Parts: sequence; structure tokens; C-alpha cells
Amino acid sequence: MSHTVIVGGGIGGITAAWQLHHLGCSFTLYEASPRLGGTVETVRCDGFTIELGPDGWVTEKPWAAELAHELGLADQLTPSNDATRVTYILRDNRLIAMPDGMRMMVPTDLAALEHSPLFSRAALAAYAAEPHRAAELRAQAPHHHQDESVAAFVERHFGREVLDTLAAPLLSGVFGGDVHTLSVRAVMTAFVQMEREHGSLILALQAKNRTQRAAQHSIFTTLSTGTQTLIDGMAACLPRSSIHLNCPVSSVSSSPQPDFWEWTIRAPHGTEHADHLVLATPAPVTCRLLKHSHPELAALLHLEATSAVIVAFAFDDSFDLPKGFGFLVPFTEPSPLLAATFVDQKFPRRVPAGKRLLRAFFGGPNAPEISLQPNDQITKLALAELQKILGPIPHPAFSIVRRWPESLPQYAVGHLDRMAELTALTPPNLHLLGNAYHGVGLPDLIRDARSVARSIT
Repeated sequence: MSHTVIVGGGIGGITAAWQLHHLGCSFTLYEASPRLGGTVETVRCDGFTIELGPDGWVTEKPWAAELAHELGLADQLTPSNDATRVTYILRDNRLIAMPDGMRMMVPTDLAALEHSPLFSRAALAAYAAEPHRAAELRAQAPHHHQDESVAAFVERHFGREVLDTLAAPLLSGVFGGDVHTLSVRAVMTAFVQMEREHGSLILALQAKNRTQRAAQHSIFTTLSTGTQTLIDGMAACLPRSSIHLNCPVSSVSSSPQPDFWEWTIRAPHGTEHADHLVLATPAPVTCRLLKHSHPELAALLHLEATSAVIVAFAFDDSFDLPKGFGFLVPFTEPSPLLAATFVDQKFPRRVPAGKRLLRAFFGGPNAPEISLQPNDQITKLALAELQKILGPIPHPAFSIVRRWPESLPQYAVGHLDRMAELTALTPPNLHLLGNAYHGVGLPDLIRDARSVARSIT
């Protein structure tokens, strides 16, 4: 029987291990930290369910929900409170609601924009003109293998104001990056396809809504006990002897055989040989592990990555908040915050009755400097920024800070071409998993991990 070594126990590594075990395959998993899950972490304290990484996933991507069903967690699947779903944009220290019917920066109902203070008359005119430019925009669309930045794509359709006001904060909230360098083919694949087929993004979404109106789902889904329940559910099925925590891999090496590469993995407890090697580590770690044995792969993994700092505040007292899920902060605003989530309004049963839970996010260029500060200073800064934006806030019952350094790889222009080159150069028994490759959300990582495990068998 072939043996697989998995390096990294985040959502990708643990899912690959679970799938291999489910298929009756031998594996060993090494995780450098004392816990499994990586950035997926749920803290349950005093009746609060607090996510310190991703708080759920996009419902239309089915792979996380499928896994939950297989783990016997179907009764825990919890939709977001979409009946009161509103997202705000901070402008001049004032929260302005995004109009109804928006899919990112694209409206499906132009009439809903008319009375929004979010847009100038020039931006409204650009929106109104976009459907009439369908043929022109379709002709301008880059060829299939050409790439461009998110900024260039959005400006072509709607102008600079929409880019700065909506597209930049929305994409930064997911990728923490700069829209002038992010690849539109990699991070807005569906919109690129819409442009090729329809020219106008507005017309494309309106057509999609007409055909899918009968199958409306919540935007987001989570688990009632938190996203870490996915990790715990998989870990409970695995043999303890196959999981090594607090066990960083120092190096990997390979030697070519007639039909495959033989892998040697060095960890604190000794050396292990593997028929298949799964590197489910952050891109900088993967780059370090491969730089001697496969320098051509390591060179393609030199991706820029941004950091994130999350501060969760639990409140014993209720207080008024704007109706909705939270707000985003454009880089044009002076606040160092990237976003904030009104957790108890986004998902049900996150807090005891009459209490509140907020999450504040720092990201982008501000995050590295902020992450160097002690927890009490980060907490003080986050609370002060929230009070500037939301008004008086009571003193929290407790707070939790998490730093996620270089956790958001940047899919720069040309990313898909680099990933195709990486795939072509990767030995068939080396498998790369993580958010640096083909998607950053939990469903994407679960899909890729299960695919890798099945390919090994």
C-alpha cells in the first residue's frame, strides 16, 4: 500500500487526511502548531460563538456543505439572516448602505441606485450607460488567455468612482489586496465570463436572476457551533497515531525513480519516506521546503501576501447598531480598519439573548505594523475606531485578538498562467494545497483537498 505524508493541518491538510482515511489509505500528517485548523478557529465562551478566522462560506459553492452532510452535521448548517442583509460603506465617517440588488459592484436594479447617497450623478450615469454599451464592452474584452487587473476591468464598465467606492473595499474585504494588482481572471472569474458572453455585466446579472429566481438561497452559510466543528468532525475520525502536532517539518527532499519521485521528510522525531507528498502549507513555507529539491517550483511560489488582524468584542449589554451585516472601509478613508461584522445580526444563535458580538478587521498595508503591537493596544485601537464610526459602545465583557501574518496570498495579474505553469512542472506524486492556488474560501480548499486525495488513490 502506498503511503502519503501531509505537511500542514489547516482545512486543506485535514480534509486531505480525512478523505484518504475514508478511502482506506495510509497517511501521516505533520502540523507545526499545537492545534489543527489553521485559520479556522472557533472560541466558545460564556454562551458566545466567536469565529477568529472565516465565519462561514458562500452558499452557492457546495463543497463545504457536502462535507458537513457526510460528517453528520447537516442539522448544524445555518443560513445567514438575509432578510435583514445590508452592507454599509464608510464615507466621511458615515455609514451608507449599499443599494438593494447589488452583486458586488454590479446592480441588478438600476432604479434602486437613484436615491443612494453612495454615488454621484456621474457614477449613476455610468451605471445607466453600461447596458447600452454591451456590444462595445464585449468587443473590448481581452482574449481568453489575456489578463488584466480588477481595477482596469471595473473602470472599463463603471468608471473610477465605482472602483474606489465599491469594488476596492469589497475585494479588499476578501483578499486584503490592491485592486490595481489583483488578477480579474483569478478573483472575478464569473464576471469575466459574463463580459465575454453579454458585454454588459448588468444585463448578464439580470438574465441570470430571471432564470434562477425560483432557487434563491442565503448568501452565506455556517455551522451553528462554528466552523471549527468541520475540523473537529474530521479529526475525530482519524487515527491519533497518524497526526503529529507541534511537529514542524524541517525539510523535504526527493530522488527520481523510473516512474515517480521518492520523497523524504525530516521532522523532529526522525525521517519518513513517502510515495506521495501533500504540502498543505502557506506559500512561503512551501517555497522554503521546495527551494533545494525543486527550485523551479519554489520560484513560482514567490507570491505577495497580506496579513490580517482580527479583534472580536463580546458585550453583555445590548446597544443600537445599524440593521445589517456590517461595514467596509475604502482605503480612501482615514480609518485603519478594513471592515467590521455585526456578528449577532449576520448569523442566528451566536450570542446569548440581549448581548452583542462584533468583529473588527485590520488588513492591507496597515496590518503588519498593527500586528506588532501588544493585544491591549490593538484592542484599544479597534474599539476606538468602532466608536468613531458607530457612536458610543459599552465596555466589552471580553475581547480576543488573532494575528494571521501573510495569510492572504495575492492573486496578481497573470496568476492563472503561473498556476498552469506550476501544475505542469509539479511531479505527479507531489500535491500542493492551500489558498495560494485556486481559491481562498473554505469550499474551494475542501474541493481541492478531496480532489487531491482521490487522485492519490
